[in-house]
Amino acid sequence: MEETFVPFQGIKNDLEGRLKCYKQDWTGGFRAGFRILAPTTYIFFASAIPVISFGEQLERNTEGALTAVQTLASTAICGIIHSIIGGQPLLILGVAEPTVLMYTFMYNFAKQRPELGHNLFLAWTGWVCVWTAALLFMLAILGACSIINRFTRVAGELFGLLIAMLFMQQAIRGLVDEFSVPERSDAKLIEFLPSWRFANGMFALVLSFGLLLTGLKSRKARSWRYGSGWIRSLIADYGVPLMVLVWTAVSYAPAASVPKGIPRRLFSPNPWSPGAYDNWTVIKDMLNVPILFIFGAFVPATMIAVLYYFDHSVASQLAQQKEFNLRKPASFHYDLLLLGFLTLLCGLLGIPPSNGVIPQSPMHTKSLATLKHQLLRNRLVETARESMKNNSSLGQLYGSMQEAYHQMQTPLVHQQPSDCGLKELKESTIQLASSMGNIDAPVDETVFDVEKEIDDLLPVEVKEQRVSNLLQSCMVGGCVAAMPGLKLIPTSVLWGYFAFMAIESLPGNQFWERILLLFTAPSRRFKVLEDYHATFVETVPFKTIATFTLFQTTYLLICFGITWIPIAGLLFPLMIMLLVPVRQYILPKFFKGVHLQDLDAAEYEEAPAIPFNYPQEGEFGARTSAVDAGEVLDEVITRSRGEIRRTCSSRVTSTTVTPSRDVRSPRLSLNAYSPRVNELRVLHSPRSAAREPFSPIVPSSLGKSPRK
Repeated sequence: MEETFVPFQGIKNDLEGRLKCYKQDWTGGFRAGFRILAPTTYIFFASAIPVISFGEQLERNTEGALTAVQTLASTAICGIIHSIIGGQPLLILGVAEPTVLMYTFMYNFAKQRPELGHNLFLAWTGWVCVWTAALLFMLAILGACSIINRFTRVAGELFGLLIAMLFMQQAIRGLVDEFSVPERSDAKLIEFLPSWRFANGMFALVLSFGLLLTGLKSRKARSWRYGSGWIRSLIADYGVPLMVLVWTAVSYAPAASVPKGIPRRLFSPNPWSPGAYDNWTVIKDMLNVPILFIFGAFVPATMIAVLYYFDHSVASQLAQQKEFNLRKPASFHYDLLLLGFLTLLCGLLGIPPSNGVIPQSPMHTKSLATLKHQLLRNRLVETARESMKNNSSLGQLYGSMQEAYHQMQTPLVHQQPSDCGLKELKESTIQLASSMGNIDAPVDETVFDVEKEIDDLLPVEVKEQRVSNLLQSCMVGGCVAAMPGLKLIPTSVLWGYFAFMAIESLPGNQFWERILLLFTAPSRRFKVLEDYHATFVETVPFKTIATFTLFQTTYLLICFGITWIPIAGLLFPLMIMLLVPVRQYILPKFFKGVHLQDLDAAEYEEAPAIPFNYPQEGEFGARTSAVDAGEVLDEVITRSRGEIRRTCSSRVTSTTVTPSRDVRSPRLSLNAYSPRVNELRVLHSPRSAAREPFSPIVPSSLGKSPRK
């Protein structure tokens, strides 16, 4: 994204770029056919279930002023508008946990002021949204999004882990509450007796952990050894929502032998119930707010504007990192301007505003990458098998696949040509085949395994379109009318889904991986080098890694602790913003520049695994392949900012000799490793030296300074 601080220039550039893609945003989605339903359903549940839970939380914290009806309505309205006229359709909007915290703090403040109280709370938040929208307009017009690239990995990963902690906190808090009497409930009811409260809590643990474990397992269904391909594919695409239905059904198993209120289920008024629609006319009460509180609303509005500016921009950045190989331009400035209008609309309607959410936005992009992979794979498999029937050579085979690949790309004049096609992969494979002496021979399944090799060849690409975002937003809106059916879902199932979302966001976060590295036994740290790993593992001393990680952890705990402080909790977005000058001016005084470059690089670099003792054919019964039939994004290394690297290794066949020194895979992209690592891995890597098979493991040097 080009930095520009000329008023309106950023918005103008965004509109010019996205308008050229607007028609294809729709046609590309419709051409995908029914396959678009898989990412749509996946992201619908990822959006709707947290929003329903946030509505339950707001209903308790605001004493019924806001409920799940309002949070669902906000998510649906903002999502539909953004999917139609927004700039980046991959960005998912919804009511987020920070917004719930903000509204909880504001309600506690208003309740303690006789001039406001419960009756004028929504009217006062309307003024807060007016001020917030004005600030967002100013930020968008002045090009504030131009500095979003200055939010380095320190800020992005810390904020992502903070969101995961808030999700997990909500899950734990909800499970603890299952053992107590809910607020505004009659403690004399039979289901609130101590024995039945204990039974309800234990049953909630079963339902929550059941959903968590089965949900995590179902996401890996494509790599299962059991079941036919289409069944495993179906479970992988729809497994998580299916598990919600399964565990909801399980909750009714003991219905005949327990009181009616066990387990506890969602409680929210129907949208047509008396009093449930009072918020829609809140605009008429806004003039009743005292003038002092109208101007005082500017204070929380500043905090919310800072939060939305950061959260919305980072969510959009995560959804369109360049490693996703997106071909359409970004739209940070225009999307922030549109967010201002949506915040104003929500405030006037008396509903909490929606903004770009994490981790749903990058989840949406990844699900569309899976869709694009499936479409490309089916076409290339068909092309490869047709070439084999015609006795084509390996060079001709890859030539026909290259042609089919380009036919699948939509030619848009304004787009940059894709630099991650099959050309380099074709050349590397032909070079390997030439060295084996069979370049001109007819190719068959013994040389080119269609089912497995296609996954190696396909680059990561995304089906960029607007249809999935629009459909999932409409489905969220349909949940408002389906509220009687949603009340059948146990609250404990929602807590399990919260934990699922938190855990799903952890893999790939370098901050989290460094925390795990600190707890790894020194004698086992060499195992990190045997897998694809970040370059800092080999280039930065372990003591420096530990110090940097402890700094991030301390800062994270401070931000998390601030969210527990009434009213002052509004300051936690400022703590995130403060990381920009901290990273730029303070950290360089405590860490060497080369170390910070690896630990907090703006562009992610990754070193390939160090091969050792490759198995021969028959050693484990068959030729090993780096890519199995798993989820396409299960075979890539993902990072919290969306970076992707394939975990592909050198082609190993029955004629391949076990390598005795570091071998760079022909499948690796040229920028997948740090140039500084080549020398360091030879000198310091425990796996780089030539060894005989079954040689003893040399003690790891991981953690020792590579620079003398």
